[in-house]
Amino acid sequence: MAITSANQLELLQTAEAVAREKMIDPNLVVEAMEESLARAAKSRYGSELDIRVSIDRKTGRATFTRVRTVTDPELLENDKAEMPPEEATALIKGDRPNVVVFNAKSHIYDEEGELVETKDVKRFVLRAPTETDRMLTEGIDQNVEPQLGDMIADEVPPVEMGRIAAQSAKQVILQKVREAERDRQYEEFKDRAGTIINGVVKREEYGNVIVDVGAGEAQLRRNEKIGREAYRNGDRIRCYIKDVRRENRGHQIFLSRTAPEFMAELFKMEVPEIYDGIIEIKAVARDPGSRAKIAVISYDGGIDPVGACVGMRGSRVQAVVNELQGEKIDIIPWNEDAPTFLVNALQPAEVTKVVLDEDAGKIEVVVPDEQLSLAIGRRGQNVRLASQLTGLDIDILTEEEESKRRQAEFEERTKLFMDTLDLDEFFAQLLVSEGFTALEEVAYVELDELLVIDGVDEDTANELQARARDYLEEQNKKALEQAKELGVEDSLIEFEGLTPQMLVALGEDGVKTLEDFATCADWELAGGWTTVDGERVKDDGLLEPFDVTLEEAQNMVMTARLQLGWVTIEELEAQAAAEAEAAAEETAEG
Repeated sequence: MAITSANQLELLQTAEAVAREKMIDPNLVVEAMEESLARAAKSRYGSELDIRVSIDRKTGRATFTRVRTVTDPELLENDKAEMPPEEATALIKGDRPNVVVFNAKSHIYDEEGELVETKDVKRFVLRAPTETDRMLTEGIDQNVEPQLGDMIADEVPPVEMGRIAAQSAKQVILQKVREAERDRQYEEFKDRAGTIINGVVKREEYGNVIVDVGAGEAQLRRNEKIGREAYRNGDRIRCYIKDVRRENRGHQIFLSRTAPEFMAELFKMEVPEIYDGIIEIKAVARDPGSRAKIAVISYDGGIDPVGACVGMRGSRVQAVVNELQGEKIDIIPWNEDAPTFLVNALQPAEVTKVVLDEDAGKIEVVVPDEQLSLAIGRRGQNVRLASQLTGLDIDILTEEEESKRRQAEFEERTKLFMDTLDLDEFFAQLLVSEGFTALEEVAYVELDELLVIDGVDEDTANELQARARDYLEEQNKKALEQAKELGVEDSLIEFEGLTPQMLVALGEDGVKTLEDFATCADWELAGGWTTVDGERVKDDGLLEPFDVTLEEAQNMVMTARLQLGWVTIEELEAQAAAEAEAAAEETAEG
């Protein structure tokens, strides 16, 4: 088709209609039309030409111009898009109508003719200008000479668009409109991530549900649906906006109904106290469609957080349950004390004993024999949700299992004292019953702590300590000899804080000098835990069997580096101050 006066206004009307339908700026549609017409013109006049199209926003008139850059004749490569200064001068001062010079440069010279400065300016040279052109060029000097870098534009006849060119133009416009629509959608939803949205099911693709959210489409992936949820076209659906990403293709808004945050947001909608900040949701753990646990705390002593979330006759929690396809919800009071919180989290099971290992992030729970299945739950569901809620690895033992383990530990310690201190079974059991677990405790404990044992007088206590010390010294002597045989050097042997047994462990792992020791990381010595694929994995430390803590290991390594001169006291103090400041900032943000 040809761009004639008959269809000039139709261009603007089409642009406005598309813009209204897609809710985007009409100028974006007009710019897409300009690009599509320019592409069609290039296919007509030659792809090596720089053809540009400008559509008047009032009249709809499309102006086709060819743009050429004024170039040094020696550097001229493409005579279709470049021209020498002489040709530019002849074009400007000739009879050609509507010749424009733009994006030109103003060159400033000193008295001796040396170039001082070059500024970007906009200059026009027009022949038979239109009213719009007169407004654009008002007050601009038109008596100019073309210079290198100037761009000369002269009007060319409109193109006659064939079927293929029209189809190509249509594709360009559609692509630009889609890009503008996606940009608008992203800008509208990027700040709504983490909130709940209502939508209408539009269709289903490979198990993924496409949801109409009013200003675009969002995707609910099949792994984000609860259980075996099935939806039909036109069904209303409520989802959590999990993520909003700028994507070139595909969807940008990703929804979820299985995210723990979805449940938290539902409670915020149903419980005014949560919305007002009087009650806070501290943690949520879900087995979507089956069961969930939610921990809450009240900052008003007069409001029961559990009761407020349950509501009158369970009305509030039931509204959430109905939305989550009957998912059973345990509402649990949150507590700063980890053992107490865990006891609450394992409801409805009863707990008789809790042992917390904070360093390992593990907790051991003892329950009555008949409560074991209830504490674990169907397929481990109850203990798994409690673990997610508390962030701790939970080991559950029955009272019988714990009793057997205690008995085994008792017998092991009794045998240790019998073999090393040459005691009979009865006397060794007395020591274990009083809480002694290692030879070091017997050897270096205050004498009064041994005298409280029935049948132990001062002479007996002294004899026990002498035997323990003699045995330990003999073991240390053997370990020291073994360490030397392994090649451990005196610089490490003389380092304060390392026992002969520790030296053997280090030597067997190739740590034989003070330099070797200084290069170790604290976790390599004390051990620790890391998370791999969502599971906590234990890292064994070289000195972990000797109960060396992470902090003690760090102090020893830093001391070794100080002795070697690798760091200074000032550097350590500056590092400690920076870490303290970072911790304070993190606390303030929290």
